[in-house]
Amino acid sequence: MTLPPATAQALMRRALDLAVRGQGRVEPNPAVGAVVVDDAGQILGEGWHQAYGGPHAEVHALAAAGPATRGATLFVTLEPCCHFGKTPPCSQAVIAAGIRRVFVAMRDPAPHVDGGGLRELRSAGIEVEVGLLEHEAKRLVAPFVQLMTQGRPWFHAKWAMSLDGKIASHTGHSQWITNDASRAIVHRLRGRMDAVLVGIGTALADDPLLTPRPAGLRVATRIVIDSNARLPVESQLARTVSQAPVLVITTPHAPKDRCDLLRQAGVEILVIEADAAGHPSLEAVASELGRRRLTNVLVEGGSGMLGAFFDAGLIDEVHAFIAPKLVGGATALTPLSGRGLDFVPQAASLDAPSVELLEGDIYLHGPLRRDDEPSRPK
Repeated sequence: MTLPPATAQALMRRALDLAVRGQGRVEPNPAVGAVVVDDAGQILGEGWHQAYGGPHAEVHALAAAGPATRGATLFVTLEPCCHFGKTPPCSQAVIAAGIRRVFVAMRDPAPHVDGGGLRELRSAGIEVEVGLLEHEAKRLVAPFVQLMTQGRPWFHAKWAMSLDGKIASHTGHSQWITNDASRAIVHRLRGRMDAVLVGIGTALADDPLLTPRPAGLRVATRIVIDSNARLPVESQLARTVSQAPVLVITTPHAPKDRCDLLRQAGVEILVIEADAAGHPSLEAVASELGRRRLTNVLVEGGSGMLGAFFDAGLIDEVHAFIAPKLVGGATALTPLSGRGLDFVPQAASLDAPSVELLEGDIYLHGPLRRDDEPSRPK
């Protein structure tokens, strides 16, 4: 029996909703959801990848369905893996369960899969359809895909600003632009990140902790881009290395005694080649963080650091919190400094952003569309 298109879409959307539950728990693996149904579209079992190193979504769904998997249909948000890693290949589990038909939202572009799971399923006589709700699936696992194919993390740019686009007054005062509800979202964001990154200017001006409160799903490394290793050893960051790691990324020009002091305090020092301005090369930073298998990195500022990431083409997603306040001032900082673009862009727009009202504040967030990426169909 062929499922109606609307039913098939609803079942894949259910699998996508399940997959989201794994965000912050499974990285550097992708978040994946799966649903097993009978010929009438009734759900027999469902599951999601719940923890890095644990069973994948398909295994949970098949186990929940039990013997009813024989002749059933599987909906899964990402191509089943076909290799032995921390767990056996899911493709073989699907075949062994007697699944007759598989809907896959998207092919896995990781080099160790890249269509291999689909080939195994088809070779076993299973009917396979690929592409149902593919756009939504790609958006969900974009950080994983970027890490696998480009070797760098997915950089989330976050800022809080007034209605007239200021992140601080002309005196530098910024606390608090947004409300408690907005700040709670920021803490939840921090809690699912592999790292939270700021520039030394923000570290010196605000003396931040950069930890989620309450504690989140992950313990993020706190990163400071600091060309001359100026982070004080008495800063909150240096004094709390036992709670969460601190990584200072500096250049070969940083004074050795400053680096030694920070190392003695438990701070990791990473020396990166300097760019033309004498700052750590952000492209080299991105490559090194990718080598360390960091999937999601939250760039919290300030204006110079966010602008540098934007100029380098390294911002992948934006989280903007907009308060209904006016600040004014020609010299008051805006979220992105740096060089900026020459023309008002179309390609540097958010792709189908989400907008939420948070007790008066506006939370606007979504991925940044690239030049070579078409906008989402209307």
